[in-house]
Amino acid sequence: MKLIFNDDTFSFELLRTLSYAPFGGADIGECLATAYRIREGDMESWYTEWYKTAERVFAYGEESLERGKLVNAKENYLRASNYYRTAEFFLHGNQQDPRILDTWGKSRHAFHKAIKLLNISVEKVEIPYEDTTIPGYFYSVDQKIRPTLLVHGGFDSTGEELYFEVGVSALERGYNCLTFEGPGQGSVIREQKIPFRYDWEKVVTPVVDYLVTRSEVDTKKIALLGISLGGYLAPRAAAFEHRLAACIANDGLFSNQFREMGRKFYQGRDEEFNKPAFMEEFVQFLMKQSTNVQWAIENGMFTYGASSVIDLIEKTDAITLEGVADKIKCPTLVCEAEADHFFAGQPKMLYDALTCPKTFLSFTAEDGAEEHCQFGALVYFNQRMFEWLDGILNIESGLNNQNTISTL
Repeated sequence: MKLIFNDDTFSFELLRTLSYAPFGGADIGECLATAYRIREGDMESWYTEWYKTAERVFAYGEESLERGKLVNAKENYLRASNYYRTAEFFLHGNQQDPRILDTWGKSRHAFHKAIKLLNISVEKVEIPYEDTTIPGYFYSVDQKIRPTLLVHGGFDSTGEELYFEVGVSALERGYNCLTFEGPGQGSVIREQKIPFRYDWEKVVTPVVDYLVTRSEVDTKKIALLGISLGGYLAPRAAAFEHRLAACIANDGLFSNQFREMGRKFYQGRDEEFNKPAFMEEFVQFLMKQSTNVQWAIENGMFTYGASSVIDLIEKTDAITLEGVADKIKCPTLVCEAEADHFFAGQPKMLYDALTCPKTFLSFTAEDGAEEHCQFGALVYFNQRMFEWLDGILNIESGLNNQNTISTL
């Protein structure tokens, strides 16, 4: 699905930002007007134009608050938060760029101003993790004991973004929702400088420990959703954390792309491919040819704390569910996007490796849901995902006792 830009990465990130419109995170005209001002493939232009839009919309929020128009203020703050996030997206090539902390910080600040005005209960939480804490948001419908969806993102998401992506839909369906950022994500990488780790159960288990202390949580009905790279992280955690009642991988990921890149180069027939200096030079060449490769490498080095391409490949070598997937016991939903340009073939690999009760959902272009993580069709995705989860947690549909493959 191409949207304004011929550049696949710019088009996809525009679609991603637009996808939050049904949940209060974007207005279509604002996004399109911003996109038309951006020079194709120019990351500086991307930052400049999205930042301008974010600043303007945030100012609308401030003006609305001063006038006592609280609904208007809330709506503007939510959109500004998403636009600041979008502006910051391509800045990670220079990890010392002060705009990273400034712009991401403004995204978080705008979101914090917005949640004070929401008509739902939102609590900022700090969850004990090793010798520090990791941040989260606990959203609750009321004080009743309810099923709870635990959500984390992946390679590039933020905790604030998860409110739009799934939090709103969870609350509308009567679920509590805890979103959090772990190592390599959001504030944990930007402020604490803690990079990704492959053994994600060491992150999820402390979060579950926290959840079971809350009186609003039905401890028998805690489900885990991992998005994008979270399609590896969540199943990895579920393989060792058995208090989970269900696991959702959106989209499913069996092995990290950098691991596959390393295999390809190291197994090349030409001996030159085995030389680190050649690999560095070759990847630098690819980065100049492709915005997607450039962003993936730069963000990978940022989030994994890698000093070089070789270091990045080595740090991600353990990102695989080989020999792990069969340890998952809870019912697991593996999602696939038909035209996913990041994870092609990966969801089926994960599904085939599972031995637990499992369901495979393939989302297609017919429903406009073919892009990575179903961006462009999040309303539809959440409908299908929560239908599955309702059945699992309420023991109504029988899906927890059978393996099914569906094409939606």
